[in-house]
Amino acid sequence: MLSDDLSRHVRLHEALGFKFRTQRILLRMFVAYAERHDDKFIKTNRVIAWTVEAPSPEQRRNRLLTVRRFAIAMHAEDSGHEVPAVDALGRGLFRRTKPYIYSAAEIRKLMEEAASLGPAATLRPLTYVTLLGLLASTGMRISEALALRLSDVTDDGLIINKTKFKKSRLIPLHPTTRAAIDRYLSARLPISTCAAVLFVSNAGTPLCYNTAGALFRQISRKVGLRGGPGQSGPRIHDLRHSFAVRSLEHCPCNDDAVSRHILALSTYLGHAHVSDTYWYLQATPGLMAQIADAGEDFGRTGAI
Repeated sequence: MLSDDLSRHVRLHEALGFKFRTQRILLRMFVAYAERHDDKFIKTNRVIAWTVEAPSPEQRRNRLLTVRRFAIAMHAEDSGHEVPAVDALGRGLFRRTKPYIYSAAEIRKLMEEAASLGPAATLRPLTYVTLLGLLASTGMRISEALALRLSDVTDDGLIINKTKFKKSRLIPLHPTTRAAIDRYLSARLPISTCAAVLFVSNAGTPLCYNTAGALFRQISRKVGLRGGPGQSGPRIHDLRHSFAVRSLEHCPCNDDAVSRHILALSTYLGHAHVSDTYWYLQATPGLMAQIADAGEDFGRTGAI
């Protein structure tokens, strides 16, 4: 049965160290759908029928590619399983969400709004101020920040343990960022809690990703960066894009310096490949001005 095939598929990925959470959920949904139609093998027409039920192009693409990878693995065992084409839903299905590059003033407004959160005289305002400041100053993933444990705060920086690409890394901190974390720790440590994580709620429990995301959208609306509930706008993940772009803006504009900077940035962000870092870059007036100046220099001297 497909459900048995899926169980083996999931166990294999988990044994290899993959979290496989989202993929497991999607594949269980697909298998339940296929088995309701009495399918014993993966069928391309069934994959497409299930995929197009997703509400957005991005989700339809994610469904297709997730099931396709499962189908490839199953086809290697039994050719009765069909593998849908990667472009079975047509080309141009995926559109990159244009990142929003925050200005320093906008980040300051977000942190000021976080500082005004209630209840008064609780840890909550300082928690979110520190969390937002840490994301903006390091470009770390929100999931990485929420997973930080007290023991991950060291004299040399923050230890990020086995995250998205199963890599651990050390994030050195600017003195001002370290000072902000120390201020938070002075208020956080006296709180009695069994949770060993860095960021906790007023109840002493680890901060939840959905709660942090919802609060970020709330304060974004209050400072005018988003419309009403349900309307799209800058994301908390865009703080990571902003860090990558702003750091590049401060890099000397020459080939050697940029090459070294991109390599260091890729390592700092925890990317498996330098090409992954390019995804986080976005044209800004500052970068375009540097490119224009470099182009003029090359036109005059033939060197950058």
